[in-house]
Amino acid sequence: MASVHESLYFNPMMTNGVVHANVFGIKDWVTPYKISVLALLYEMTASKITLPERRRLNKLILPLQQGSDLSLGQFLKTVEECCPQTAYAVKLRLHEMADGELKDMEYFFSTLPTPFTAFDSEAYKTSVVGLFMRHMLLAYNKLSFSQVYKLYKSLQHYYHSHYAKPTDGQVGVPALVADDLDMDLTSTEDTVGDRTDREELDTPLQESDLRNDDAPSRGPLSQKQAEYFLARQAYLLKNDENKSLKPAALQDELNNMLKFNPDFAEAHYLNYLNSMRVQDIFLSTHTLLHYFDRLILSGNEGKSNGDEGYGRSLRYAALNLASLHCRFGHYQQADLALQEAIRIAQESNDHVCLQHCLSWLYTLEQMKGSDSTVLTEDSVKMAAHFCLPYLASLGIQSLVQQGATQGKTAHKLMDALKDTDILHWKHSLSELIEISLAQTTSIWRMYGKSTMAVQQAQLLLNINSLEPVNFGVQQNNTEAFAVALCHLAELHAEQGLYGAVSEILQHLKDQFPPHSLHAKLWMLCELKIQFERHMNEGKYHLAEPLVTAIAALHKTEGLYRKAQVLKALNRTTEAYGILQRLQVHCEKTKCTETVIRVMLSTAELHWESSGFSTALPFLLQALALARQHHLQALASETFLHLVFTQLMLGVPEQALSVLHEAIEPILAHGSVMDKGRALLLTARCQMAVTGLKPNQQGQAALRLAVDTLDEAAAYFSMLSCKERLRDVHYLQAHIHRCLGQTSQCNKSAMLFRLLDQELQTPAPPVSMQL
Repeated sequence: MASVHESLYFNPMMTNGVVHANVFGIKDWVTPYKISVLALLYEMTASKITLPERRRLNKLILPLQQGSDLSLGQFLKTVEECCPQTAYAVKLRLHEMADGELKDMEYFFSTLPTPFTAFDSEAYKTSVVGLFMRHMLLAYNKLSFSQVYKLYKSLQHYYHSHYAKPTDGQVGVPALVADDLDMDLTSTEDTVGDRTDREELDTPLQESDLRNDDAPSRGPLSQKQAEYFLARQAYLLKNDENKSLKPAALQDELNNMLKFNPDFAEAHYLNYLNSMRVQDIFLSTHTLLHYFDRLILSGNEGKSNGDEGYGRSLRYAALNLASLHCRFGHYQQADLALQEAIRIAQESNDHVCLQHCLSWLYTLEQMKGSDSTVLTEDSVKMAAHFCLPYLASLGIQSLVQQGATQGKTAHKLMDALKDTDILHWKHSLSELIEISLAQTTSIWRMYGKSTMAVQQAQLLLNINSLEPVNFGVQQNNTEAFAVALCHLAELHAEQGLYGAVSEILQHLKDQFPPHSLHAKLWMLCELKIQFERHMNEGKYHLAEPLVTAIAALHKTEGLYRKAQVLKALNRTTEAYGILQRLQVHCEKTKCTETVIRVMLSTAELHWESSGFSTALPFLLQALALARQHHLQALASETFLHLVFTQLMLGVPEQALSVLHEAIEPILAHGSVMDKGRALLLTARCQMAVTGLKPNQQGQAALRLAVDTLDEAAAYFSMLSCKERLRDVHYLQAHIHRCLGQTSQCNKSAMLFRLLDQELQTPAPPVSMQL
């Protein structure tokens, strides 16, 4: 629901906004930077360059023409990355003009290929290069002599300032900015005179402007430059935030833009998106309101559905304000803003806006923890009625998510997602395709099908985006990608592949910086992986500090892990109290997975007091919930707890029979820890069953138990789980002694002794943990 409204990730170019030239203080076509671009085009047509270099330069032409003016150092560095030979030729061409005389610049313009006559050149009149050259030649030919002289002087300063040595924090040669009025195409006389020259010459070029090649342009932008800058940054913020300007740099650039035109509505909206990056609630609200205020005052909205744009802007302003409050968890304020949007939309009979409001309404109810199934179904029906496929698909995906938590069968959910995928591909809704794949990954993971989850995650990560890739980026910083990568990290951690986990998490950190909207996903994922790793290795003193960090990101997960740490530290009373409170809370919020885990932890607390019979009701209730909601992974874990309880109650035959039913899905989809625990439990059951038979008949079973323990030890070694390895070596030594294998018995006993001394914790003769 992050982008229900059409303008949530808004393209400033889609509002038909008109930016007046005289408000921005537009730079003209004929500037030193544009002459540099013109020199580049001339060298590209005059010199011979390789095909790969030409392709790179061709891709560079449009951004150079439409982007902000660059310093000479930035320009030459950009060209040199594509073709060093051409960059050197451009530098020589500029050197000839800047260190020569005015006639050298005149000669350069006279030798340019004319787009109207040079049909054999690349500068054809209808091409991008041809149009640019036509504008340049037309503007240059309309300049008076004094304007041409000023242009030449500015070119000299533009060139020499790049090689000037800084003195006392400033460059020796001051910068010269072309005057807007003097360079106007409609002006043929020098109306400003020497006063403007002196003002321009008094503006020094700072050293930081020369040395920081990534610094944004600080001067006023033309209309096309402003539109290109806003469109590019808005696209990058949506699709690849890392390639956009940093929040502080983008804020400075927008402030500079708004200084020349405070009523530029699109700049205010980009400012709103930038504020959302850093989770600044005050500035986000402020800039969003400024955007709609300017949009209404400028009258750029036109008419929509028979109504004036004024009313439409008010409706969507209230709707966007509601979505903003939803993002920050201000549910009461979001509800008030949503009700206001609904009221205005009803008065205007705007069905499309009402559907957006209804979508946000059921989303808000879900965030509050209420059942929104009825609202969601109504939203899907009405969206289909008004031919709004985006909202209809989004509603179906929300119903699938609710159905998964309510225990719907997998085939029904997958059929629903399959039908929506057909709609997505038909209408090229790439964002919803990604959400669908991420949702499928989560569903398979919840059901305990790790192989299918990995397959869906890989499919998402390797899919080609349907978004128009105008700026050379793919759509890879959305929430769907973050969810898929977090699932992959956790699945690799479950298999003990911590090297791959580190690479995935590093990619997440690079792709989603800490200030970004979805950074909490990988933060929580990383903390959970670290916690489980420390718990498996028995380093409880390292796991305990992570509980506070986990609780800050997810209160329920933090409480559950706090209970795990207290249980491991034998603080049973405190752990039991937390588990009871957590169970009551999760039953209210219908968090079934956590309820089952809490029941299993409660049963383990009963084991510690030898209350194996009292643990059975918790285990049976957990098993019923897991089967009802088709949670195979949790059902298998519950089976392991039941088997261990039966083993402790003295019925190993029944325990082994139950274990045979549960071990297959564990070996197929379970984590390394679950596989090791299942095999260790199998060996213990085999030992217990063999103890009831004559020695001759139990020899084969004991040898089989030894092989099973060897396999379990391999799994535990992958996780450095030394406590369980100690149990394995203890049981192996016991079996080897029964079989009369003295050397193997001594070896296992030695390994047990070494681990026991390293752990420095007492080891019971019979392990009381699963």
